[in-house]
Amino acid sequence: MTQHVSPPLVLIPETAPFDPDQRAWLSGYFAALLGPAVEGATALAPGDVPGDSAKKLADNDDAPWHDPSMPLPDRMDLAKERPEAQKLMAAMAQQDCGQCGYNCADYANAIFLKSEARLNLCQPGGKETMRMLKRLDEEFGASGGAAPAADAAAPAEAKAPEIGPLGYCRENPVEALFLSRRRLNEPGGEKETWHIEIGLDGTPIEYVVGDSLGLFPANAPALADAVIAELGARPERRIGERTLRDHLLINYALGAAPDNLYQLLSLLTSGEARRKAQALASGEDPDGDAQYLDVLGALHKFPGARPDAEVFLEALDELQPRLYSISSSPKMDAGRVSLTVDAVRYNHRSRLRLGVASTHLGERLPEQTKVKIYLQKAHGFALPEDLSKDVIMCGPGTGIAPFRAFLRERAATRAPGRNWLFYGHQRQASDFFYKDELNTLKDDKVLTRLSLAWSRDGSEKTYVQDRMRENGADLWKWLEGGAHFYVCGDAKRMAKDVERAIIDVAAQYGGKSPEDAVAYLGALKKAGRYQADVY
Repeated sequence: MTQHVSPPLVLIPETAPFDPDQRAWLSGYFAALLGPAVEGATALAPGDVPGDSAKKLADNDDAPWHDPSMPLPDRMDLAKERPEAQKLMAAMAQQDCGQCGYNCADYANAIFLKSEARLNLCQPGGKETMRMLKRLDEEFGASGGAAPAADAAAPAEAKAPEIGPLGYCRENPVEALFLSRRRLNEPGGEKETWHIEIGLDGTPIEYVVGDSLGLFPANAPALADAVIAELGARPERRIGERTLRDHLLINYALGAAPDNLYQLLSLLTSGEARRKAQALASGEDPDGDAQYLDVLGALHKFPGARPDAEVFLEALDELQPRLYSISSSPKMDAGRVSLTVDAVRYNHRSRLRLGVASTHLGERLPEQTKVKIYLQKAHGFALPEDLSKDVIMCGPGTGIAPFRAFLRERAATRAPGRNWLFYGHQRQASDFFYKDELNTLKDDKVLTRLSLAWSRDGSEKTYVQDRMRENGADLWKWLEGGAHFYVCGDAKRMAKDVERAIIDVAAQYGGKSPEDAVAYLGALKKAGRYQADVY
């Protein structure tokens, strides 16, 4: 008797940007995630989970709130009559940045289907998103919907996440060698920007241009020591397998003070101080300083409340990895990956505040030492497969990172398509990143056009979107000729300004009505000819 064997379930198509092992793992993951609901399926498609019309999953094609510049209350208003998973998606930051290990829709679906218990993974959304996710999760549980997930600030109690291939997910990072840093700003620049090189030899990581690199940073030792001193604790105290100091350096976030910390502090105070701590824990801002309060600032604000060190750690959030756009090409930079990183520093009330990962890479991490990394595959951000297609890139500041990678890739593959880069920053003399490289690419006819915008040179500020309008006639010809348009940078302002410029160009040089010009941009997005890598 011949036994009939069903063909293996394929949920991730071969056209997806993964190797066979990754596709097999992802297919298995999603098959387990959806279980019998997808028996016999051949592709993972958004929409209704069969057998339960109430379980409408979130997807980008049916998400009018999928706009990173839209305030959260407006997003939630658009989703108020939608099913549960779609409301969860509306609470996300809408950047599809991958820092959570998902895109926005997939993160929402994972929470809804109870395969992801952590509600604090959306870094761009911060506390605003986490509070909304917790509220929705509680509402769904109370109404008989999705069961509440574990507390976001208690990761030890949360369901263990699925572990993907080594080096290809945040739960399974790999150690790599930090090779070097080189400052990109010339003297006189107001910012500090670094070109970072990390070696991939000995790791399983293989990337393509458009991908991002996740990196696990460490907090500044001076900040960890200041928190310990404020607690009145001993840095060498053992809590579990590590000392208190080690926990504060590598395990816990010392940035924006979490709600659970305020709740803890409220239990250790009384009177007006307790009222303020409770207000902060619920998302209120009694003194107008909530946005500036990091963990040390919260301890300063409530000097009478000094929790035990172990209880204090339980009230903190985990230190999350940071994601950076890759600025190198594997075809030209074999065995290594590069990043372009702004070191974040600013003063508030006489205290110097530091970006965790950016200053870790820019000054604290010694060269030739190990750093934990993983590869985040791009979500819809890649060069066209047809090398003859023209490419337009718009990336001011560190937004140039993926476009340096694109140009190096196009040079290595001798792509016949034309390349146009819009780049801008504050001052040409100090902030023209990769100037020599770009000029060489122009001389070699790889970079067809380079349009520059400097916001601090001259009496009027000039931005990349201004250069787009100035070159509107040619920009329109490129777009009508089939060019692909890419933007990388700030999601809430710059990217929206660039979209507005495309709409204006379509109206002025394409003769389109305002409505048709907006629809033109939408058609570019739907066709995959407008792609964004925003943060």
